[in-house]
Amino acid sequence: MSAVGMISRAIWGVFFVLTLSFGVSAEAAGRVALVIGMSAYRNVVPLENAGNDAKGVATTLKAIGFDVTEAIDQPLSGLVKTINDFSFRSETADISVVYYAGHGVEVGGENFLIPVDVTLRRLEEIGQQALPLNSLLSAVGGARKLRVVILDSCRNNPFAEQAKFNEKPATPGIVMTAADEVREGRLAAPTPEQGTLVVYAAKAGDVALDGEGGHSPFARALIDRLPDRDTEIGMMFRKVRDEVMSETQNRQEPHFYGSLPGIPYFLAGGDAAVASLADRRTAWGSLGDSQRLQLASLAEGGNVRALIGLGYMSLAPGKDHFDPEKAFRYFSDAAAKADPEAIFELGKLYEKGIGTTQDFGKALALYQKSADLGFADAINDLGFLYYQGAQGLKRDPEKAITLFIKAADLKHPQAMYNVASLIDDGVIKGKTSQDAARYLYAALRSGVKDVLAQLTDRPEQFKLPTRKALQKLLSENGFYKGTVDGGFGKGTVRGLQLAYGE
Repeated sequence: MSAVGMISRAIWGVFFVLTLSFGVSAEAAGRVALVIGMSAYRNVVPLENAGNDAKGVATTLKAIGFDVTEAIDQPLSGLVKTINDFSFRSETADISVVYYAGHGVEVGGENFLIPVDVTLRRLEEIGQQALPLNSLLSAVGGARKLRVVILDSCRNNPFAEQAKFNEKPATPGIVMTAADEVREGRLAAPTPEQGTLVVYAAKAGDVALDGEGGHSPFARALIDRLPDRDTEIGMMFRKVRDEVMSETQNRQEPHFYGSLPGIPYFLAGGDAAVASLADRRTAWGSLGDSQRLQLASLAEGGNVRALIGLGYMSLAPGKDHFDPEKAFRYFSDAAAKADPEAIFELGKLYEKGIGTTQDFGKALALYQKSADLGFADAINDLGFLYYQGAQGLKRDPEKAITLFIKAADLKHPQAMYNVASLIDDGVIKGKTSQDAARYLYAALRSGVKDVLAQLTDRPEQFKLPTRKALQKLLSENGFYKGTVDGGFGKGTVRGLQLAYGE
């Protein structure tokens, strides 16, 4: 296929996305959770309640329909294997949650979670004997819709009584500063990717209480509130925060970092079904008046997620609360708080003249601002605009391809497919058929139904080296046992389906 034909195919893919919602399928609706509890420490001060907290949270998650993996008092080697296995399973789940109860410390601005077999004596050893928080963020990172990491781990410094711990490192070349010492059981603020929420039992820099009566205050609040029916997850975590603050007389305040995806989520109750809707406007618009009133109460306090939800609800056609001008105000208020999704949606209103005067210049500036904040939808759509050319925007295919690649690397569904197509035809210099296959494989694992259909029904649109490279990836990951020959017969098709999650 010629380069011109390839570009046409890529742009067809992007245009198809923008008009017909080339979305992540709702068919694979897995809800998985990993619950880790570390109490029985062998060489540092044990924690009375962490194991009980983990077991209680695990039981609660199972009761509301999660497939739960428990890791109680596992040594580091076992914990690493458990996390790796869970990470692989998360890739085909809609919702992935990790809960950790145990010791956690900050060293030099990086957060570490402490397994029960830690024997740390010197600061330089922490990377070999403890678990970086990033490993938990990675474990949920592949989930298709909702990714949450919950940490009840900043209870005290487990190494406080070890005098040698803060001595200068013995290894040549390691330079430590005063900032590299262990802080008293506190954790630094995390920097999760867009669409991932990290919940701390206490604000960064503060210590959480281990509690009395079998559970920490934070774990008890989670156990109480996770089963709340028809309570949007943002509201649910707000109730957790309020309960902890009440129980601790405001000594401990849970805090949230990162962001939830744009679709509303309910972990329990009939409204949980809205998570199967791919379109944000449809999902929020399907909620009843009681949910709208809850959002309105939060929005009055400036809650960004509530403002965005009300914005989408105000754009739902056929509803009594359909009001584009209100939607414009809601998205404007949320955008003023630097929320990238709100900025992107506000740009769409300006581009189409919905609820405000049409202004493509403002729309483009907002798309760029959202893209600069890492919002994949904005990055991908900017790529389309630069490739196609638009009002007041000079056509720039090279910049468009750069944007497509950036969006694809952020796991934007259609961008992954389009970048694979461009690579396959040799349009992107320096990329190989192996790279094209990796993007196709990632799109499959992300649950893009249309990619599965294209590869199943029209595999010949990709060249033989790309098809062989994809077969090899399927084989390496245990989805295909046949010959790597580029022929997409029944065995390969079944491998594609398994990789997709069917």
